[in-house]
Parts: sequence; structure tokens; C-alpha cells
Amino acid sequence: MRQEDVIRVLNEPLSQELLRSAIPARVAYTGTDGFPRAVPIGFHWDGRRIFVCTPPNAYKVRALEKNPKVALTIDTNAHPPHILLVRGTVSIDIVDGVPSEYLEGARKLVPEQQFQAFESEVRSLYKQMARIAITPEWAKLLDFETTIPSAVEELAMRRESERSGSSPQGSQRPAWARAEVLWTGR
Repeated sequence: MRQEDVIRVLNEPLSQELLRSAIPARVAYTGTDGFPRAVPIGFHWDGRRIFVCTPPNAYKVRALEKNPKVALTIDTNAHPPHILLVRGTVSIDIVDGVPSEYLEGARKLVPEQQFQAFESEVRSLYKQMARIAITPEWAKLLDFETTIPSAVEELAMRRESERSGSSPQGSQRPAWARAEVLWTGR
């Protein structure tokens, strides 16, 4: 995917809403044993990269040093779901103390009245942290109103063409209309 297309997707208003939300990212990576892992984790978006932080001795640090490719999702529980999918490559820095990106990510998850105590606790716990920067190389936004997964879109088009008697390639309905057909049956 071209970088300008990645940036366009990430700058969509709904993408920005998800990137600023209090929803943890689910980061997927390949473990050192070759098996996939997926972990929910707080994150911070700085407009170019997505940051996650963890103790330097965390298993994911060793795994990401071996294979720096990741996928992540930020998604809602509401219907229809809103989903931001990102793939990218990580770089890892071991930093002294608690990175500002960790605190910014935590600020979205920890209630305001508890944040000062939380920050004090993590500053006393972490002498160092691994700051993991994810550089997006691919992104897709699904809102199930204007965009749907391509495989689902293909099925909806096929069903629509079967109902109307035309070929699936002949359907020129926009994705939002095909999504409406999928969800409402109309």
C-alpha cells in the first residue's frame, strides 16, 4: 500500500476517533516459538506512529526484536462495528523511566481522578521501559455503513445479482449501499 494511501485512511475522521479513543489496541505478532500472539494494550498515536510501551523484559520485546512485523486493530463493540486495521513494522527503544507515550496512552484508560496515583505507582515501578513505535505500512477502515470487508462485499454483490438476475461484476452500487443490503436485507 502506498504511504499516502495509508495516511489518507488514518486521517479519516472515524480513524482519528478510534485512534483517540479509550479502546485498547489489539496487537498481533509472531512469538519466538513461531505461534501468533494477540495482546490488548494501551497505545498513543502521535500522528505518524502508534506507540505501545511495556517492561523491557516482556516476552513481546524479544519476539518483536526477532520479527518486527505486527498487525493491530482498534474496534468498537457497537453495531454496526467500526474497525481500524493496521499493519506495520516496529522499532524498539529501551528508555529510562516512563515514556510520555505510555502516560498519554494510559490517560485515555485510567479515570481522571485516579490518574495521579496511577502515574506515581508506575513511575516507582518502572526504572526502564521498552517504547515500541509502530510505523503503519497498511491500513483499512471498516464502518459497515460505507465500507465492509472485501469478501463480505463480494458475497453481498453476488447475492444482489442473483436476486436481480444480473452479473456480479455489473453491480455498480456503492459500498455503502451494499453494506445496507447486508445489514437490512433491502
